[in-house]
Amino acid sequence: MAVDREHILHSAAALLTRKATSTMDEVAKAAGISRATLHRQFAGRDALIRALEELGLSRLEAAVDAARLDEGDAADAVRRLVTEVEPVAGVLAFLVTENQLFESEGMNEGWSRLDARIEALFRRGQESGEFRVDLSATWLSEALYGLISSGAWAVQDGRVAAKDFQFMIVELLLGGVRRSA
Repeated sequence: MAVDREHILHSAAALLTRKATSTMDEVAKAAGISRATLHRQFAGRDALIRALEELGLSRLEAAVDAARLDEGDAADAVRRLVTEVEPVAGVLAFLVTENQLFESEGMNEGWSRLDARIEALFRRGQESGEFRVDLSATWLSEALYGLISSGAWAVQDGRVAAKDFQFMIVELLLGGVRRSA
């Protein structure tokens, strides 16, 4: 039977986001596999954490590409971005909240690329007059990461309907970021 590595990583992210001290046994159980199978895929906890970071960054970059951040007005680009990120929101929540697990040796270059692209979107919205200029593009990017993470947790815990994920995040973010007339 083939092991679905991505399923293991998504299960690990969901568990580790809620309980960073989870053991490899608990990760295996959450993924519905044996500890031996988990160890065949990941030599140890550090390898698992690194794989989560790589999966998350590659999926986030693909979402940013698919969102076409340079097209149309900035608010519509934010909507597309949230829609595209939704399938990987749980992994993003893990990466955002537990970054101390893997950033001890410095920030991954992938984060720098993503941050630059998302900040450019918010700067574009500021320059076009759509978005407030009293909040930095860096802060708006961090707020977006936080809202996506919170939305992922709320959906995962069943407190919010999955169908409301995009609407809740976009409306709250854009409601606070739009420039008043």
